[in-house]
Amino acid sequence: MVLHPRRDSAEAVGAVLGWAAERDVTVLGIGGEIERLRCTAVAVPAEELAGRSDLLVSLGGDGTMLRAMRLADGRAAPVLGVNLGRLGFLTEVDVPELAAALSAIDRNEYTVEPRLAVDARIGTVTVSAFNDVAVVRVPGHGGSAAVALRVNGRPFVRYAADAVVVSTPAGSTAYSFSAGGPIVSPSVEALLVTPAAPHSAFNRGVVLSVRDALALDVLPGSARLAVEVDGRVHDYLEAGATVALHARPGAAGVVRLGRTTFYERAARKLRLASSAEVDGPGPGPGPGPGAGAGAGSA
Repeated sequence: MVLHPRRDSAEAVGAVLGWAAERDVTVLGIGGEIERLRCTAVAVPAEELAGRSDLLVSLGGDGTMLRAMRLADGRAAPVLGVNLGRLGFLTEVDVPELAAALSAIDRNEYTVEPRLAVDARIGTVTVSAFNDVAVVRVPGHGGSAAVALRVNGRPFVRYAADAVVVSTPAGSTAYSFSAGGPIVSPSVEALLVTPAAPHSAFNRGVVLSVRDALALDVLPGSARLAVEVDGRVHDYLEAGATVALHARPGAAGVVRLGRTTFYERAARKLRLASSAEVDGPGPGPGPGPGAGAGAGSA
């Protein structure tokens, strides 16, 4: 089990332990996480969890799910996401469905959706993201993120923006989407490069092959930049620094039970199926005398 650091996960943990006790299944948890619940799970170090498990169960939201995927990176154990809060893109079931989901997995009634990671080399350190790597202007330092994108060693485009986001398809509904990028199915193998609040001559995002080697060069005159990896600040960059990026397909697997599709989750989360501009005004009093065709629109 991988637990959200703050949300109340006692009910979900109880469901996992109750299901496991009936089948003589051992439940493992990260030491510092399960100790606060005083439960019967076996405490192991975080770095050993995925290697000793047949299944990782993420109890939280999308952030917890991303952490579980990083733990599962390169391991055979897939990740089942259990939602403890608002509807997420990555989680698969809610707590009341958890025991039934575990039984379905036990009967092999599930599929594993492979997830692409993007590896970022910053200096001598390489870090991995399952949503995105972003170089972001540090507030209060003036200027913009002035960044050149190289593809396979050749200059391609320069951006001046608040941030430049390199996203996986799974991360297309996160920071990249907020910056104006497209929604991309997780089954597509590609990397998205999206500028946030761009103010350069070229202000569009690009979609690149997973076989392409990317690099973001921080240009002279750029503001100081933070490197965010799946939403967490990893490092800071000055002019002249480079972030080298490579896609890694199939880095981790996510359990899907076939109850909802990516498109259904996206439509619900982003409210894509309803629009006042398309559907017209809701029920209520009709327009008064003299109301024009554009009345009530915004």
